[in-house]
Parts: sequence; structure tokens; C-alpha cells
Amino acid sequence: MNNKSRKAKGRYLQNIVRDKIIELYPVLTKEHIRCSMMSENGADVKLITHTARKLFPYSIECKNREDFKGLYSHYKQATKHSPLEPMLIVKMNRKKPLCIIDLDHFFNLQKK
Repeated sequence: MNNKSRKAKGRYLQNIVRDKIIELYPVLTKEHIRCSMMSENGADVKLITHTARKLFPYSIECKNREDFKGLYSHYKQATKHSPLEPMLIVKMNRKKPLCIIDLDHFFNLQKK
């Protein structure tokens, strides 16, 4: 995959997240939230205004990669246990545990 394709793939995921935040909080616009330029320092989805940071207090890093196949197979296993919403908890040595849930489910939780 060439560099241009990699950047487009990353930008695609950033745009999805930005649009979901704007959909969740209609008071926010693309002037409040923007996607970072490739190789720019900081979060991938920038919450520019105080209002945006207050409504959605998260630092967003987006990774659209194929080397997460293992995570997806583990997440799929969680979906088979019961009809409840699946959640995957992962941890590496000397690192904090991470919780992985479906993106749409996360934004539905934020609506409540």
C-alpha cells in the first residue's frame, strides 16, 4: 500500500469519528472539531473549542490497520457468549487494561 492510500485510509476513520461527534452534539460543527493533518502532533480528531472539549472530553487517536486481526477475533468471541453487548478487555504487561466496545454502542452510551 502506498503512502497516499495509507493517509486516505486513516483520514476515512477520522472523518467517521468526527461526523459521529457532530451527529451526537448538533450544536457542534466542523468549526469546533477537525481532523488532524497527517504527521501533525496531538490527537487525530481535534476538539478545537472549549464547548467541544466540555461536551466530548476525550482525546481521540484513530488507527485503521490490518494488524488488529487478533483483536477482532477476540471481540467476535465475546459476541458469541450471550445476547448482551460485547466488550473486550485487553491488557499487556505493565500497561493499563483497555476496554474495547463497538463504536456505535459507545456513541449510544454518550446520548444517555
